[in-house]
Amino acid sequence: MPMFSLEARLKRQAMFDLLFRTLTRFSAFGVLALLAAIIFSLVVGSMPAIHAFGFGFLGSSEWDPVNDKFGALIPIIGTLITSGIALLIAIPVSFGIAIFLTELSPRILRRPLGIAIELLAGIPSIIYGMWGLFVFAPLFADHVEPWINQHIGGLPYIGPFFSGPPMGIGILTASIILSIMVIPFITSVMRDVFDVVPTLLKESAYGLGATTWEVMWNVVLPYTKVGVVGGIMLGLGRALGETMAVTFVIGNAHEITKSLLMPGNSISSALANEFTEAVGELYTSSLIELGLILFFITFVVLSIARYMLYKLGQREGSHT
Repeated sequence: MPMFSLEARLKRQAMFDLLFRTLTRFSAFGVLALLAAIIFSLVVGSMPAIHAFGFGFLGSSEWDPVNDKFGALIPIIGTLITSGIALLIAIPVSFGIAIFLTELSPRILRRPLGIAIELLAGIPSIIYGMWGLFVFAPLFADHVEPWINQHIGGLPYIGPFFSGPPMGIGILTASIILSIMVIPFITSVMRDVFDVVPTLLKESAYGLGATTWEVMWNVVLPYTKVGVVGGIMLGLGRALGETMAVTFVIGNAHEITKSLLMPGNSISSALANEFTEAVGELYTSSLIELGLILFFITFVVLSIARYMLYKLGQREGSHT
């Protein structure tokens, strides 16, 4: 009797193991199938615009729905500039907050500050957009942009990028709002990966006389570089795809200008503003192609990040 019981239990375990492997395999391939379906639908929806404009769609700044002439250059530039500036602001700020929470903050403050950061990550983007439009933009126009015009706008080379009427809305405003939005995501990931560094490694470095900065730069960052880059990529993905907050404050102007203080446009804001009003197959297809371009930009950025991590791993292997 015990023999039959053991065989039945082994068969049942084998069946559950097979079921578990099938479910995990199905889930993995399901994600790939979903990704392929999204790409396929974007490509099919973009075909009229691709046939009409070809590669000229990428280099044209014209956007004239009346005459069915469209180009993606201005939204592409706006997307890349706002996301790039947002990361330039967010990465050092997030790194500083993560260092403070893991190394310098009193223990009694770590949990409340960590919860506050996580709550910021949960605020809907439309709230950021409304705050940016009704609170931040007027303050920025009245107090910051005049100072920028006076002290930076007249400088050679960089002056044209910081000159223009103080309207409060524009590319720089959208970039700052984006940086505020992505800081909680990057900070949360950095804090979590910094916490998993073995205490023995840090204490050994401190015992040799290293400062907090030296420990973070030479011990913690090399140990957690994959997680840190992952957090940055998470923030970049949020910045590239952000819609409502950018739509509120970027100005939504299809114009090319040197000044960051002037209104501009991004792919996500163009889609949010115009997709429901698009009339005609070519207009709708052009907007869908913008979505395909945004997907491609995100894919390229993530691929570059993975390649950088691969090269870093190779370099570490060559030193050992």
